[in-house]
Amino acid sequence: MSKKLFSILLIMAASWSLTAQEADFVFTPQWTAQAQFAGYYVAKEMGFYDEEGVKVQIVHPSISQSAIDRIRSNQSQATTLMLAQAMEVVDNGIPLVNILQTSMNNALVIISRSGKDPLQMRGARVGIWNAGFGQMAICMNEIEHLDYEWVRYVSNVSLFVSGALDATLAMSYNEYYQLLQSGMELNETNVYRFCDHGYNVQEDGVYMTLEAYRRQPENAERFARASRRGWEWAAEHPEETLAIVMKYVQEEHIATNRVLQKMMLHEILRLQLDRESGEREFRLRPDMVTLASDLMVRYGMLKKPVTYQDLLAR
Repeated sequence: MSKKLFSILLIMAASWSLTAQEADFVFTPQWTAQAQFAGYYVAKEMGFYDEEGVKVQIVHPSISQSAIDRIRSNQSQATTLMLAQAMEVVDNGIPLVNILQTSMNNALVIISRSGKDPLQMRGARVGIWNAGFGQMAICMNEIEHLDYEWVRYVSNVSLFVSGALDATLAMSYNEYYQLLQSGMELNETNVYRFCDHGYNVQEDGVYMTLEAYRRQPENAERFARASRRGWEWAAEHPEETLAIVMKYVQEEHIATNRVLQKMMLHEILRLQLDRESGEREFRLRPDMVTLASDLMVRYGMLKKPVTYQDLLAR
């Protein structure tokens, strides 16, 4: 074990005892522990939040209580949401504030069986998450007149692997790698990447309710600064970051493996690079907000447009 990694583990052990009651700021990622949230784990375990003067507790969602439930009930001050999800929440009457944007690219893909092009599979049975995340796919299905039959599932790729589905939605940082690990052959023919076909809408950002933000704007900004630093550190120290991720995974008893988490971390960091600048900009792009809003209004997912100003209103 390297001296650097040993030091990191000592820091993690020392900080693990903070309880939610002692925290100034409770953060809940939108999903269970995995490399998708590595930058926040890094900021916590490396002491970046402490250096900003804000005591942060990371509490993952549970089967009975989602991240959205927690911020609605003020049990958590912030959560991560995909842009399209955040817009739906705002449309349903809960004003949100984006305090940090990490994703600069869309990770959504459609993967089909037997090397078939997903755009040549009209009427196909296609898997989609029961929890959402497929807004751009629903829009694309209408635009391309594909008449997909959406089959909802909870969280894994077993229906697709078993042959019950013709194709499935997947995230390039998650289910895509699960399918590779299962032995499936994936190539340009049977993988449709939304970001390459006019649907490059940003995904993960950190959101608070407007009410929660107004109660503690300084802590919100401190949390955002330290989280950004966590992601920048993760990009520079991927192996040490992976060790931190695996600590959280093991503590949360998540069924995964180190190889999958390493691939996920690599892809998440790649998706943070803006295609035009090649930089981690950590900003919400107005053009992507407009694209998502226009498509979602057009196909009935929003009652009215959600603007860039709506998501940044302080």
